Amino acid sequence: MQIAIMGFGTIGSGVAELLMKNKKSIVAKSTQNSLDIKYILDIRDFSDHEFGEYFTKDFNDILNDANVGIVVECMGGTSPAYEYVSSCLKAGKSVVSSNKELVAAKGYELLELAKENNVNFLFEASVGGGIPIIRPISQCLAANEICEIAGILNGTTNFILTKMIEEGMAFEDALKLAQDNGYAERDPSADILGHDAARKICILASLCFGKHVYPDVVETTGITEITPEDVAYAKNWGGVIKLIGRAIQNDNGKIIITVGPSLIQNHCQLASVDDVFNAILVRGDAIGDVVFYGKGAGKLPTASAVVADVIDCAKHTAKRKAFGWGPCEDDYVIAPNLNSGALYVRAQTDDYIAAFNAINKAFDAPAILHRDDEPKTEIAFITPVMREKEAREVIEKLPIDVKATLRVLDY
Repeated sequence: MQIAIMGFGTIGSGVAELLMKNKKSIVAKSTQNSLDIKYILDIRDFSDHEFGEYFTKDFNDILNDANVGIVVECMGGTSPAYEYVSSCLKAGKSVVSSNKELVAAKGYELLELAKENNVNFLFEASVGGGIPIIRPISQCLAANEICEIAGILNGTTNFILTKMIEEGMAFEDALKLAQDNGYAERDPSADILGHDAARKICILASLCFGKHVYPDVVETTGITEITPEDVAYAKNWGGVIKLIGRAIQNDNGKIIITVGPSLIQNHCQLASVDDVFNAILVRGDAIGDVVFYGKGAGKLPTASAVVADVIDCAKHTAKRKAFGWGPCEDDYVIAPNLNSGALYVRAQTDDYIAAFNAINKAFDAPAILHRDDEPKTEIAFITPVMREKEAREVIEKLPIDVKATLRVLDY
């Protein structure tokens, strides 16, 4: 069987390297007689590369070659990736993708095309890089009713927050360090504004709960407003701040889905996940909480997940895997403030005693927080667990100038 790779960036080059390096064992696991790279599609010139003989700039070379049975898409973005992937599926070629943006935006459509043409569309590497998560949810945890999934889904933001927590860095300094170390792009907005994590939690929610969730319905907040003061108050409380993507299914079948910085106590499972590592917690009715942990990105870790999907496609050439989810429905995603939980609040006040008394009168046993060198004009507290909508309404009426409000989670 012959393979084409579309895109020769970090991940695409890692896929080619792994397919060559471990060719003998990969072929043995695939049940095929051979798995050979036939084409590598890229608009750049790689004529002097060791894989130079495989390069083409014409997508039609791949599309019209009947001997190419599996196409690996590592291009990123939605266009022309969507047009190329959909054309391959219609031509009877299975497709493996690492492209979270594509799967989050077009996953249902592409899964339907794969079904119609009796081929596979697999995307283990689209969430968590080399961390196995798509296959475990769809296979190993299939006996469970999953009620919740949450995780640290972006290594760049986790690195930044780790530096703010452990070394007291300001956000801007931690971001620059992430860029200097190659963890953050020159334009880091997709990471620090939460869009990358939103795409990933959409894919996970679609898989766990059975209906497509689009990124534009996810309440998304990044980490750009997190300050050393917030980090210090979280430490005083006994916890840390992490950027968490989270999806919960209610008893009525509706889901709440968010991405945002949240407080987590030190004893919780996600609190100790530091630097560029990711972790994903799945909460099932039979298994309880299961956490998948590892490097969420990187050339070979991500390529590992891609090639595993290639092997899976090679094993299923005569049949399609029962895998995927249904279309989105109106009113499927409901407002996050309908959920219950505690909130962290940091505020300015002209009268600390008056603010303190008002907070204690408004809430039943709020936790008042402190930090070193805390000014008399600042107050921070955590509300009791209650319906979020009601908590926010109470906070709005307090005689304080709110500077930060974060959710408090139990992971």
